[in-house]
Amino acid sequence: MFRSARAADAPAIVALVESAYRGDASRAGWTTEAELLDGQRTDLSEVQALLADARVALCLATLRSEVIGSVCVRVDPSGTAHIGMFAIRPTLQRAGLGRALLEEAEHEAAARGAEVAEMTVIEQRPELLAWYARRGYHDTGEHEPFPYGNPRFGLPKRGDLRFVVLRKRLSSARARG
Repeated sequence: MFRSARAADAPAIVALVESAYRGDASRAGWTTEAELLDGQRTDLSEVQALLADARVALCLATLRSEVIGSVCVRVDPSGTAHIGMFAIRPTLQRAGLGRALLEEAEHEAAARGAEVAEMTVIEQRPELLAWYARRGYHDTGEHEPFPYGNPRFGLPKRGDLRFVVLRKRLSSARARG
């Protein structure tokens, strides 16, 4: 069910991430950002660059060899794992796959020496922030600005977007692994 991504998976990862966050297809799930952003969430060159980076693990969930979930883990020299590009096919959300894939990402991060996992979530996504809180991530009180003016990150539909920094200690995940 879980495996590491390969170069040949890049187009499927892009399609999955786009479908989970943007456009009408994303409305079939609960992780949509369609009310907040238009445009792209990622592109082929970004995914290919991630796959070529030795510091990055792209974990996939598959069903009959089809990519149905993805999460990116990058561990920096300080021992912090940055988790991103987390996506589940919209029609399969709410089935527990996201929880399992996030746990897989945390195990991967701990195996790579990370003691802390960190991610950013758009502040205007209270349901998603609450979901991560239930998984042990806490709001650090830190914020990062949304990259307005850079269509590579999407086309904002409102002017007050910013990211909340979430963090979780991974010691318990490492102990289980």
